[in-house]
Amino acid sequence: MPLLLVLLLALQGRNAIDHAVSAGIAAGAYPGAVVVIGTRDTVLYARGYGHYTWNPASEVPDPERSMFDLASLTKVVATTTAAMLLADRGVLALQRPVSDYLPGFAGPGKDQVSVRRLLEHRSGLPAFIRLDTLARDPADARRLVLAEPLRWRPGTRVEYSDLNAMLLGWVVEAAAGTTLDSFVTAQVFRPLGMSSTMYRPPRALRPRIVPVGLWHGHAIAGEVHDQNAAALGGVSGHAGLYASGLDLARFAQFLLRRGTTPDGTRLVRAGAVDAFVRRGPGNRALGWEMRDTTTSDNTGELLSPAAYGHTGFTGTSLWIDPERDLFVVVLTNRVFAPRARRSITELKRVRGEVADAAARLRQACRADQRPGC
Repeated sequence: MPLLLVLLLALQGRNAIDHAVSAGIAAGAYPGAVVVIGTRDTVLYARGYGHYTWNPASEVPDPERSMFDLASLTKVVATTTAAMLLADRGVLALQRPVSDYLPGFAGPGKDQVSVRRLLEHRSGLPAFIRLDTLARDPADARRLVLAEPLRWRPGTRVEYSDLNAMLLGWVVEAAAGTTLDSFVTAQVFRPLGMSSTMYRPPRALRPRIVPVGLWHGHAIAGEVHDQNAAALGGVSGHAGLYASGLDLARFAQFLLRRGTTPDGTRLVRAGAVDAFVRRGPGNRALGWEMRDTTTSDNTGELLSPAAYGHTGFTGTSLWIDPERDLFVVVLTNRVFAPRARRSITELKRVRGEVADAAARLRQACRADQRPGC
């Protein structure tokens, strides 16, 4: 491909990303965003947009420095990854009943709920219960989740459920012999250089955290948005994690390299990564969501059917395409005083347009032999 055409395609891809994300701000879907796009060894694009709040004097989000409340991205970045590492080490058996690890998980049919069924969201548990109103403290919240009865026979229905991820987090703790946050920090985040990824960030980091709410007119940053995660003390398998855009890029590159750190150190066998991101029932892999090829929402039309990812209620998303050697990180604070009537609908459109632009940018870079494109 002629160099001039390659450069033109790359420029068009970058311009399309800028237009899509800026249009979302103009439509009132979110005040600020970060986009990071890359391959297993290169970041092709990283930029912040808008501001932390609707106040134009507030800070501009930065891909490296700014930390976002990841909401349900916690399920895959922390909990699923922890389960993958433990399963690969032979410490966690996916076919064993959850009750082998959590004896308090008892009741009709629960002996048929395996760890794998938590990952597949086929446990039979409901999507959600209001721990923030039902529980007196974190211990009571945990008791309520363990006692929650099944709604369906295990294995017969895919029902995306926060409770599955909460339980999986506790299974990880039982198998690892330490807390979920301690395990993922030591075994995942630190080896990958993800120094801005953590649960319960200290108060000193709050100026770096993009706000997700208002309290009496003041922006609130660093207080987890998910009320059930707050009820569980801020550390949970389903929500509570904070991270920067470039930290999520480091994580995505780890998966595109099928389990190695940048220096080649292997954290998990390639086959284990492959097993966790293989399409299963109901458009799901183990913990991950597979690209829905029937819609352009969130993933556009150009990512391959092998693409897997996840989204978060606060306005976060991560998609990884092993066939294209491509990842797409889009972080926003959609829940901060949105001015759009249907902010999630607008955000899905933005994500799809960014994913398509990223695929075109990747295509241009494949044709260009220069490092970094």
